[in-house]
Amino acid sequence: MQMMNFFRNRLVVLGLVLLATVLLYLLLPSMRQGSMEPSLEVQQRMGLIAASPPPPPPPNSVNITVRTGQLPGDPPLFFREALPVDSAGRQIVPRLQLVLLHGQAFTSKTWEELGTLSLLASNGYQALALDLPGFGNSPDSESVKSDQSRVDLLKRFLESLGVRAPVLLSPSMSGHYALPFLQKHSAQLHGFVPIAPVGTRGITPQQYRDIQTPTLVIYGELDTNLGAQSHKNLIQLPHHTVVKLAGARHACYMDKPREFHRALLDFLSKLE
Repeated sequence: MQMMNFFRNRLVVLGLVLLATVLLYLLLPSMRQGSMEPSLEVQQRMGLIAASPPPPPPPNSVNITVRTGQLPGDPPLFFREALPVDSAGRQIVPRLQLVLLHGQAFTSKTWEELGTLSLLASNGYQALALDLPGFGNSPDSESVKSDQSRVDLLKRFLESLGVRAPVLLSPSMSGHYALPFLQKHSAQLHGFVPIAPVGTRGITPQQYRDIQTPTLVIYGELDTNLGAQSHKNLIQLPHHTVVKLAGARHACYMDKPREFHRALLDFLSKLE
């Protein structure tokens, strides 16, 4: 009886040693990496997770450089620019030129960080984002306190950089610049993309009807104040389309960047 207990104990000890050896073998890769958590390969061996196929190769991407500049004058104007290139990285003639303004809480850097400038350039468009006076790297100035002075500022910016017939994108506060410019120089714009801009109530129904610029009206579903108000006024433009971004607030392009970019590219493709 004592002999049988001896062999039984030996078998238990040998079993524990064998189990410890197996566990040590399985955990060894992660221990070498300085972590006691089993590696992905080990977890797959142990059946903790299903083996997944290797990830697909990354799509061909174009390396876009966003460069900066400053236009002298009163006030000096800081801007960011992304130029279109082909799949080999060579600069090409732009399909269209876009000028992007910004809202009260943002600057030209917003469009770089959101990926808008690179996206536009990789799709063949020249993109210019401007810091309006008093924002970002453009100093404030008393010379831009009237509608006409703000129109003149945009006109100076476009002429100095050789921008002809651009698409003008204007969110929120930048409507103080874009809408007076649209009224006076709509024939110089290839397209207009207002995103819940201020100032839409200052235009009469007849003035809206006189503007023939193709327009993409974008606003957020949850923007029941300025978004809804500007939408009601801007649909008086004779050549407009509307995109309402579901679940998005006032800065709808920040809440739904993918949907915003898709709508913008679709609109641009129809202008060519």
